[in-house]
Amino acid sequence: MAGKRKTNPAGSTNSYRADVLHVLGTLKVATADQIQRISAPHLTFRHADKEPASKQKQARTASHTGALSDMRKHGLSENGGSIDTGDTLRNLTPKGLEAASWELRRPATEMGSTARGAGSSGASHPMAVNETVIALLRPKPDLAKLADDPPHIQAAAQAAVDGPPGIGTIGSYWTEVPLPATGTWNAPGKGGAKADLVLTAPQDQVPLLFIEVDNCHETAEELAAKLEKYARFFRRKAKDTDGQERPMWSTRWTVPEHEYGEAPHPPVLLVFNHIGERNPNRTIPRLQELTRHLWQGERMREGYHSYDRRIPIVVVGLRSLRAHGPQGPVFLRFGRDRQQPLLDAIGNPRRAAFLAREAEESRVRQEEYQAQLREVAREQAAKKAVEAAREEAQREARRPSCTGCGNRFTDERWEAAEETDWGRPVDPHPHLCDDCKAVTVASAAPTPGRQQAPSPRLRPTPAPPPLQDRTALAAATGLQTSAFRFRPAVGA
Repeated sequence: MAGKRKTNPAGSTNSYRADVLHVLGTLKVATADQIQRISAPHLTFRHADKEPASKQKQARTASHTGALSDMRKHGLSENGGSIDTGDTLRNLTPKGLEAASWELRRPATEMGSTARGAGSSGASHPMAVNETVIALLRPKPDLAKLADDPPHIQAAAQAAVDGPPGIGTIGSYWTEVPLPATGTWNAPGKGGAKADLVLTAPQDQVPLLFIEVDNCHETAEELAAKLEKYARFFRRKAKDTDGQERPMWSTRWTVPEHEYGEAPHPPVLLVFNHIGERNPNRTIPRLQELTRHLWQGERMREGYHSYDRRIPIVVVGLRSLRAHGPQGPVFLRFGRDRQQPLLDAIGNPRRAAFLAREAEESRVRQEEYQAQLREVAREQAAKKAVEAAREEAQREARRPSCTGCGNRFTDERWEAAEETDWGRPVDPHPHLCDDCKAVTVASAAPTPGRQQAPSPRLRPTPAPPPLQDRTALAAATGLQTSAFRFRPAVGA
């Protein structure tokens, strides 16, 4: 234990240090309060009863504050000033960013800068970006870690778990991402934009979303110019690994292909944090008119709009986003007259409904067609059965009967009886069944040991008398011998 204390004097654990790497590796700069609310929200409920609020914050952030202290000792993190509330800003060193790249499984070249000096001006914009991430994440407490806490704490945590879900995990977000209109990803040229946030959460039906956070210091014209830079980036082509030219953004991020060849640009969400002098209620209508050529779709005869090569631009207030989350109907898409949940706002519900109806109608037609095929098959099977029965009846009518016993021939006997060899019947008894034929053949066979009398027609003719007998006979009868001719008897 002493050895661990010597290595990590603040007594931090690996899990809390990993929390710090995950959050700061993504957000680049954050307070211990924000790190705790993102990575360990159960601590908020565990210390909710403490008074005053400063003691509550100190208690719930103590674990991550200790982890930051130990990481600072190891050269992984550093303090970067403070914000208006007095909270200390924390950021990673280059060594810490390298460690975070392993935790987040991101290439070190995509980790971005260390955000040093962000607190010199109060870091109002990075703090608004962080609060936007927390509002979209809506981190849920781990109830297993509150199993030993009082029932009222568990009930409050359960209510938070049962609330509307957020989108993605901390690893789903990227900050300060360059969008080069010229140059490369690692060396962007002039004329490009830099996204405050990029969200990739396909598991929550948000494959790609670019987010801009405005503290209401910028005019509508300045925001429109930034969106024009987005449009330049979206239109830029680059060769992919297969040698084919594609939009440059699609070589880094993947989104599902749209039906019918429609290819809208990725959506852009503008989050307004009203702390500046600009009134978003006046900025938004002006911005909508200035960017109409970027977002306006084409109305189709089916009743929906096609946004091919258009940018879905959505706006929301940070306070509304905190209160309702991404599931709440607080997002307004340019060109629409009502607020919607985020998924509907960045999507095309009417087109989705049309495609769903079309798919359902196609399914019904297919089922009807298959039913017709089955009915035709049944009718054909019935016809074949009737035809087979008729042919079988005709065949039975032609089946011969035995002339001996009157029984019908079997199929084998029928076939043998009709067998011919060069047109001549082979069977000597073609009108008898097997049994009668066997009896007939057996009765015609000779009995062993008994000789049959020869037929009268086949009796042997007596041999003619010898020559001397013939001479004597001729003398007695007065016939000349030379004139005598022996003629055998008839039948000899």
